[in-house]
Amino acid sequence: MQEGSRKAIIAAFFANLGIAIAKFTGFILTGSAGLLAEAGHSLADTGNQALLMLGGRRAARKPTERHQFGFGNERYFWAFVVALVLFSMGGLFALYEGIQKLLHPHEADSIGIAIGILLAAVALETYSLRTAVKEVNHIKPPEMSYWTFVRTAKQPELPIVLLEDVGAEIGLLFALFGVVMTHFTGNPRWDAVGSVAIGVLLVIIAAILAVRMKALLIGESADDADQQAIEAALTSTPQVERVIHIRTIYFGPDELMVAAKLGFAADMTVEQLAAAVDGAEAAVRASVPTVGLIYIEPDLYRETV
Repeated sequence: MQEGSRKAIIAAFFANLGIAIAKFTGFILTGSAGLLAEAGHSLADTGNQALLMLGGRRAARKPTERHQFGFGNERYFWAFVVALVLFSMGGLFALYEGIQKLLHPHEADSIGIAIGILLAAVALETYSLRTAVKEVNHIKPPEMSYWTFVRTAKQPELPIVLLEDVGAEIGLLFALFGVVMTHFTGNPRWDAVGSVAIGVLLVIIAAILAVRMKALLIGESADDADQQAIEAALTSTPQVERVIHIRTIYFGPDELMVAAKLGFAADMTVEQLAAAVDGAEAAVRASVPTVGLIYIEPDLYRETV
């Protein structure tokens, strides 16, 4: 796991832990459904950061005889678990709490305390979001949008932290809206509406993350830029006459495997062919640092009629 991802996870972990404690305290004092929904959200986020750290540690294990390609995909697995936790502990819990309060409304006490806690939570979440955005900007091309980054990044941690923090900020606004409307209208159902809105938001975010992590777990190829760089590196090797085809797949965010069938001259000796293959592998690794394993199949290119 890269240092930037670790920093963003740690910042989010401590911010969400503090926020969860504050929100639960606020719920006990006020009985606000929005605060309880947000407390469940922050508790789920805190657990999610721990899961991401666990995934990073397990993915760093050395390959074994049974798992010869290593454990890099564990980062994707635990990221998928994060999506499930966000869906269940965050989204479904908030929906349940909001629906219960809609059906059986009751007055919330000490609205000033609830507003104060929510504003403090906004400040802490802003710090966490600012850290995540800063780390994303270190690796995201300036011309790429944040939405495109979330949909295409091979590292699962930063997109998850970024989406969770954005969702937390929006959820806090929903909770504030519900609490304030309850105070000024005297209708406690507004607080319940805020909780339902938070639940719907978290379910949507969880679905986005689940779909993205599923794609990474199944196995994705290199993006277009890396694919072109690999092909250019191979064709730049003097002894390579033609790239017949290339296949790539990620075994974790930092481990790209390349399999290529290359056309070589028919009159090359075994020693010359071996040297040419070594040169092609070196060129690829110099061009795309995330490439790990490379399998090259020498062949003779035959024109098809």
